[in-house]
Order: sequence, then structure tokens, then C-alpha cells
Amino acid sequence: MTNKIIPLIKEWQNRPLQGVYAVVFLDAIHFNVKQDGAIVNKAAFMVIGIDLDGNKDVLGMWIGENEFAKFWLLNDLKNRGVQDILITCVDNLTGFSQAISACYPKTEIQKCIIHQIRNSTRYVSYKDLKKVTVDLKSIYKATTEEMALLELDRFEEAWGFKYPLIIRSWRGNWDELATFFKYPPELCKLIYTTNMIESYHRQLRKVTKGKSIFPERRSAAQDALSRHDGCHTQMDRPRPKLGTDAPTALRFLSGPDRPALALRPISPPGSFI
Repeated sequence: MTNKIIPLIKEWQNRPLQGVYAVVFLDAIHFNVKQDGAIVNKAAFMVIGIDLDGNKDVLGMWIGENEFAKFWLLNDLKNRGVQDILITCVDNLTGFSQAISACYPKTEIQKCIIHQIRNSTRYVSYKDLKKVTVDLKSIYKATTEEMALLELDRFEEAWGFKYPLIIRSWRGNWDELATFFKYPPELCKLIYTTNMIESYHRQLRKVTKGKSIFPERRSAAQDALSRHDGCHTQMDRPRPKLGTDAPTALRFLSGPDRPALALRPISPPGSFI
């Protein structure tokens, strides 16, 4: 059975891709793999793309050996025809931003707000947790970036002395956390978290949970890829929250140096929560 699906997996993994994707989500799922007599944790890097018509597709899966995996998976996308990515949505995995900037320097980066909230509240005392979470939400629920910065200033006044690391994290990552403020509400809903790719990961976990440890790196990749069709079907179910205008909104994403696409948004986004 394995020998029969290997050619199909290779064909899928090397298939040509579209030249431009409006939004691309990057994340990793981890598997336990037996290597040299020991159990090691391997990261399988996943990439999901949304084209200018709003169609979703899993662009590929790569088992990473080290930090350089992020660079060669993006180079692989280039080799398969992806010339431009307008927005990439990532969590706070180390190295993603640098790899994206190196391979696609014009691409805008949106870091996942939900991951940022989780990281921010990790070391908050229980008695402060509810208040801190509410105050953090007021930042990303603001209707403009200017208002969000004002909310961040208020948060610093209230909590900066007690939790300076939270302030440092938000201000240090602000350029990549605030990207979604440039766009209309339909796009804000789509890009401010990595929920789309995490939903795919949940489906993948369900169909691979019978194997807690894979005998080798290749078997982990083969098993995950062989289960792709079922997970992809689940991912492709309609998502009413995006609204019927989502494909149209995706065409707001390009700039004047990308003449094959539409214009950047000219109206300020509204609240999306």
C-alpha cells in the first residue's frame, strides 16, 4: 500500500502552484518519530494558501530537520511557481518572519493575535488574568491602528510596572501584529489569527492519532499526506463568517508595484469582533 501511494504523494507535493496567493498561512504540527534508537520530536511545516477568488488549498507539507526548513519550504513554493504572496499569517514560531522577508520581501506579515494573547498571559497571576485579558482585547478590537496604539498606551499605564514583558512583546512585534488594521472587516476576520490552518491541524490529528510514534521521518510524512484528502474536504466546507464579499475583499490586497492585481484598500476597516 505504501509503495502505491508514494508516487501520488510526490506528484501532489511537486505539483505547479498559482503565481499569486492573496493570503498564505504557515504553521507547524509536531510528530514523535523514532530516530537512531531515540524518540525525537519532528516539526511538519504546513502551508495553506487562499487565491484571489477565495479558494483554499494546502500548498504543501515539509518535515523540518532544523531552522533552515522555513527557508527551503518557501524556496520550494517559488520553484513551483509562486511569484508573489500578499499577506502571510504566522504564529510566533522563531524564524518565520526572517524567512518570509528573505524569500518574499514585499509580502506583509500578520502574526496571530490569539497566540500573542496566550503568550502575554502565560505569566500573569490568576487574580489579574481576567482584567489583563479584557484590557488586551481592547487593543486588537480597536477600529483603527491609531486607536489600538492608544489602548496599548492605556494598558501600559495600568500594567506596565507589574508586567513589563507584555508591553515589550507587543511593542516589539507591533508592526507584524497590526497589519490587519489596514484592511476591511472581511479580511480582518480572515487574517488576524491562524485559526484556518489550526483547524486543518485538528482534522489531521484526528486521523493520525492512532500512531503516537512513527518509525521514521518519512513514514510520518507519508501518513500525514495520505490523510490529506479527508482533512482537505473538512477544511473546504463553507465558512459563512467570511461573508459573500470575501473574494472581492481579497482583491484589495495589492499595491502599485503589483499591476496584475487590484488596488490597496482606500477606506479604514471597521470593528471585526
